[in-house]
Amino acid sequence: MKDATLRKHILDELEFDPAVDAQHIGVSVDDGIVSLSGHVTSYAEKRAAENAVSRVRGVRAIAEDIAIVARQPAKVSDEDIARQALAIISWDTTIPKDKVKIRVENGWVTLDGDVDSYFQRRNAEDAVHRLAGVEGITNRINMRIAAQPADIHERIVAAFHRDASLDPSDIRLTAFGGKVTLDGTVHTLYERQLAERAAWSAPGVTYVESHLRVDETAPVN
Repeated sequence: MKDATLRKHILDELEFDPAVDAQHIGVSVDDGIVSLSGHVTSYAEKRAAENAVSRVRGVRAIAEDIAIVARQPAKVSDEDIARQALAIISWDTTIPKDKVKIRVENGWVTLDGDVDSYFQRRNAEDAVHRLAGVEGITNRINMRIAAQPADIHERIVAAFHRDASLDPSDIRLTAFGGKVTLDGTVHTLYERQLAERAAWSAPGVTYVESHLRVDETAPVN
């Protein structure tokens, strides 16, 4: 696909996504590598823009340089962000109580602590990223896995095949202990993210090493 065509598809997807105001986002493409610039009003919108671009067929990688220019007339203090983050995490029944610690500096949220699964780790980050005033998130939450099931490989492969948005035919997977390695090709950057998330979500997985490559020319099965 030509870069000019890919750029048009990306702009169309950004315009189509209701979570994104595309009028202040700049897009350039060089050999399938997409550079995003401009500004949005929140960290949540910034993530939504990245997710929208990753869904477009032909995108091989994303270089993101989008600034956050909040609509609030007054800056939200770090103390207020920390208080809101603690409250929203405490209300989330999927996250173990008092297991996540929060530090905020200049709007940047750092999450620490220990949870039992990638699902809980991801939910803690997802709970915080839509809060007003958040400039970014560093997730340092550890996962404490008691034991690795013997069928990690089979569980991940089954998850791949259940996902209608993912074609796993060219994905090679190895699992040893809690470490999973992914290799092969997928059709889009979004598919790569789906495969990596599925691998991380399997019970007992402690580390995922991904060598998946995006190949838009691969046939769709």
